[in-house]
Parts: sequence; structure tokens; C-alpha cells
Amino acid sequence: MNYKLYVYVFIIFLSIYATTCLNFEKIIKKDKVIETRILSFMISIIIGYLFSNFIFDFLEISKLI
Repeated sequence: MNYKLYVYVFIIFLSIYATTCLNFEKIIKKDKVIETRILSFMISIIIGYLFSNFIFDFLEISKLI
């Protein structure tokens, strides 16, 4: 069970790194830097959670085959 926590944390950090290439400032109003960073962080957590669950489900299904 501990390995799942490590995978979640690793994938979330990986998605945080990946979302740094996105330019949210073009979408968000000017002078909203804190809100933009919070949005980027939330999107990174969501992507990391979904991708981690995909990996775990894929490994579980592959064991059944």
C-alpha cells in the first residue's frame, strides 16, 4: 500500500513540472498571479491523480489477463 503513495507523489510532482510549460497568464486576467499559481497547482494534482489511477487500473487489469 505504501508504494501507491510514492507513485501518487512522484506523478503529481511530474505533472507540476509538466504544467510549468503552460502559459496560464494569457487566459487569466492580469494581476492575478496567486490565483494562476493555485489553478496550475490544482490542475497538476488532478492530472497526477487521474494518471496514477490509470496506471494502477492498467496494472490490475493486466494481471487478470
